[in-house]
Amino acid sequence: MIPPAYTYLAVDIGCLAAPLLLSFCPRYQFYKQWRFFLLPGLVIALAFLVWDAWFTHLGVWGFNAAYTTGRFFAGMPLEEYLFFLCIPFAGTFTFYVFGLIFRYDFLKRVSRGFTALLACVLLLAAALNHNRLYTGLTFLLLAVALIFFVAKNVAWLPRFLCSYAFILIPFVLSNGVLTGSFFGRTVVWYNDAEHLGIRFLTIPLEDVFYGMLLLLLNVAGFEWLRNKKLSSSLTGLPAGL
Repeated sequence: MIPPAYTYLAVDIGCLAAPLLLSFCPRYQFYKQWRFFLLPGLVIALAFLVWDAWFTHLGVWGFNAAYTTGRFFAGMPLEEYLFFLCIPFAGTFTFYVFGLIFRYDFLKRVSRGFTALLACVLLLAAALNHNRLYTGLTFLLLAVALIFFVAKNVAWLPRFLCSYAFILIPFVLSNGVLTGSFFGRTVVWYNDAEHLGIRFLTIPLEDVFYGMLLLLLNVAGFEWLRNKKLSSSLTGLPAGL
């Protein structure tokens, strides 16, 4: 059994371990792609940490110090900072591997319609729940991001949707640990007045879309840098020219 003080850290390490080790697998060689993940990953992590600190300050959610190593910065444990690097890395790795294993031609037509419909539903839900900070802001930001990528007609969208559907399996396990579904340790608590109150086990519904937004932005940054590098290589010109 994991000592209580290492619960959150164990979740971070557990999410990172397999993708990190498999990055060196000869079939995937994801370690060669790390440079495309690092910069956007850090920028997006910073943005989410600011959001995180704001919501922590407002009491939208908070952390049980008993299940962390006790090192807090801006009201958040060190493990929370690691979370915004470990989870995006694992998600981007999964997205990359899905591109090597599967083809998505059959999903190109339906993915745009599905994504547009999802964005509309999220916009409506955000409008109806504007008084709930977690629900309103998460749904609104994800809807705007989805609409943007649909309008841009990005080729990687079907792959992202499929990889995220797969990621929901480890998501339930890791987030279940954090919210108390497993082991009975509530590492992260939520103010019920700021979300819909719909939970799967102990996981708020909004966490599914919050995670989707986090990984969507990381994948978008990863793909943008990769394509920029490829374009530069093909033209023989420095990136940006």
